[in-house]
Amino acid sequence: MSDDVIEFEGPFLRLRKKKGWQYVERPGITGIIAVIPVTDDNELILVEQFRIPVEAVVIELPAGLVGDDGPADEELVEAAKRELLEETGYEADCWELAYQGPPSPGLSNEIVSFFMATGLKKVGVGGGVGNEDIKVKKVPISEVWGWINSRCKQGAMVDPKLFGGLFYIQERLNSLQA
Repeated sequence: MSDDVIEFEGPFLRLRKKKGWQYVERPGITGIIAVIPVTDDNELILVEQFRIPVEAVVIELPAGLVGDDGPADEELVEAAKRELLEETGYEADCWELAYQGPPSPGLSNEIVSFFMATGLKKVGVGGGVGNEDIKVKKVPISEVWGWINSRCKQGAMVDPKLFGGLFYIQERLNSLQA
């Protein structure tokens, strides 16, 4: 018996068993990107959308799948640019790979690449594509924690990737002041 078995495969997800561990992967997807978009006025661009698996509105960084709506060999930064524009209507002049890591290492083999995006300009409406119903939020970084707490009291949930983005922003601000 092989030590690497596909136990189930649907159109969007595959369940694999390897070395006694079951995990999920996405066929045809080469990565995930998350964007930390900061305006020249120190505002963070966030998105909110209803997520069926958790039955709640979730506050998130703009994010998406690499190779999903782009070419199969789509570069990470190109996917980040595409997702930022689709979800928020913004483009950015400056892109910096911030960090990479697994969002749920016990559940999937996915790696998220976080990009800092600055020099933003609004060029479209955003809101997503297809059946996505994304709401764009522009929040001053100095007020983001209060805003998040307020939205959570109203029933929203927070994608933990947002906390990683906020930590990165804080570290950037601290290094600029040093």
